[in-house]
Amino acid sequence: MLVLNATFEPINVCTVRRATVLLLKEKAELVERSSWLLRAESMTLPKPIVIRLITYVRVPRDTHRRKITRRAVFARDRWTCQYCGSRSSLTVDHVVPRSKGGGSSWDNIVASCAPCNRRKGDRLLRQVNMRLRHAPRTPRPEVFIHVASPSIPTAWRQYLPEAA
Repeated sequence: MLVLNATFEPINVCTVRRATVLLLKEKAELVERSSWLLRAESMTLPKPIVIRLITYVRVPRDTHRRKITRRAVFARDRWTCQYCGSRSSLTVDHVVPRSKGGGSSWDNIVASCAPCNRRKGDRLLRQVNMRLRHAPRTPRPEVFIHVASPSIPTAWRQYLPEAA
């Protein structure tokens, strides 16, 4: 379930159980519901799809400190090789290889298909006459929603920025 802050900003993804607890404790309100029902002995509730927190939660904006994972890099790069545009056999590549002084930071790691990664090897882009399609950057916070749920339900799309 998608969790929105009080300002309708997407902040997290949670389980149906967690969303239901937040609703029952009146810490959240139901924004989008499923046609399915959750049944208990004494009550019936609509299954939540999107909930909104009642009170604003301050979310730290230091995404540069978030752990860099393969899935996060792939989500940031839209599951596409940043050299050729392929969407299969993805790996991660250091633009400036670690052996040449490149670090493991958001602005030096990109999604790369296995053939492009092998072609580039342990060399700089200019040495193999390759170019990046998009410069790597620190991802927006919404990217981590795509990491938590790679397939985005239709009901969530209106709450997520397009350029995630």
